[in-house]
Amino acid sequence: MATQHDKQFKLDAVQYYQDHKGLGVRGCAENLGIGYSTLTKWLKNFREAGDIPVRGSGNYASDEQKEIARLRCELRDAQDSLDVLKKAINIRGK
Repeated sequence: MATQHDKQFKLDAVQYYQDHKGLGVRGCAENLGIGYSTLTKWLKNFREAGDIPVRGSGNYASDEQKEIARLRCELRDAQDSLDVLKKAINIRGK
């Protein structure tokens, strides 16, 4: 699953780039341990909106929608674990 960074990290990353433009976007992204395209997207969002939208609890219409998303994620993880176990059983059974 992809790492989700909080809003403060994103704002700090934008500030880091602004303070170290000589490194370029790629160099700043590497120093921060994030992808080039990720930092590019954050910079674009900040330029256009003056802020950075954050995915997460604020984007759900209700607590129920948030819970549904959490349960779907939990189910997906459980299904992945089950698939790994099935493969392991098949390998051992041969």
